[in-house]
Amino acid sequence: MNKLLLIAVAGGLGSLARYGLTGLVQRLDGVGFAWGTPVVNLCGCFLFGLIWSLAEERMMISGETRAVVLTGFMGAFTTFSTYIFETGELLRDAQYGLAAWNVGFQTVGGLIIFFIGLAAGRYV
Repeated sequence: MNKLLLIAVAGGLGSLARYGLTGLVQRLDGVGFAWGTPVVNLCGCFLFGLIWSLAEERMMISGETRAVVLTGFMGAFTTFSTYIFETGELLRDAQYGLAAWNVGFQTVGGLIIFFIGLAAGRYV
């Protein structure tokens, strides 16, 4: 139960961090392209890689702390980093077909489902 509470608190902090960083980037950029989301996603990918390396390769972060930070904080900050991590693991394991399928399925599938959701919302 304690672990679940820590994940929930970390998730709240990740949401606030995402909101704050996205807002800051948008204020600095003005009214152009929505740079906040890619900045958050790229920062999330860097942080996920850093935390994973420190936990798995350097043993500087415990498994429980890794779970709280990656599932809680990073899960709320950006799930894109998990998507990239999983694709990276497939590439590292030379599973190129599955990696390409993962990218295509989630990207193209996500766009298709997004537009289906928009259409469904119009008919509700």
